[in-house]
Amino acid sequence: MNFNRMKEMANPNIDYLINILEEKRVSVVTRKKHSYIMYQGIESEYIYVLKEGVAKISNILRDGREFNILYVAEPDFVSLLEENQSDGISALFNVRIETDEASFYKISRSDFWSWVKNDLKLFRVVDDFYKRRLALNLEILQKMTINGKKGAVCACLNSLIEDFGIRKKEGILIDFPVTNEDIAGFCGISTRNSVNRILHDLKDEKVIGVIDNKIMIYNAQYLEDYIS
Repeated sequence: MNFNRMKEMANPNIDYLINILEEKRVSVVTRKKHSYIMYQGIESEYIYVLKEGVAKISNILRDGREFNILYVAEPDFVSLLEENQSDGISALFNVRIETDEASFYKISRSDFWSWVKNDLKLFRVVDDFYKRRLALNLEILQKMTINGKKGAVCACLNSLIEDFGIRKKEGILIDFPVTNEDIAGFCGISTRNSVNRILHDLKDEKVIGVIDNKIMIYNAQYLEDYIS
């Protein structure tokens, strides 16, 4: 699957990891849409790397709400962050498939860290992953605390441009079905009605539109100016 996305692969060194996985003939598993490859709090002895498709990483908050963290839309780790517990290692996040199907490299955790220990370049791939996730966490914190709910929605739309944007004559099409509920989950907004209102305002301001149930961004500069 190729969405012709506007950004380059999130991790420029990921090709090295993929080559290793292919050379070692690591097993590949496939899951259908809206099934889960990992559940938050459930012990797992494997590390998963997205091969093809789109997966959504989310976290269950203390009040039971689901907070969306990011879409993984290019080959990358989806489960390298874990929690050590007395009875094993558990996933910190839910990982759900968002395309009709998605495939993942499934690697034994013990094997993987053994490879990292003996391969400096692979160690740097892992180090880069942790740095990117730290930067993402800081970005999420900023999005949640600056410019209110509308700023959070604008930041979410801006990130969707990076993940799924395709340049069209009229603007930038978000070539992926994203619901208002999904946007609310990414923004930490408890009700879908609040997102509906904000999106309606953005439509009135000619910033966005909806074409065939997909969001069209007519004024990407507006989004950047609002969150800058």
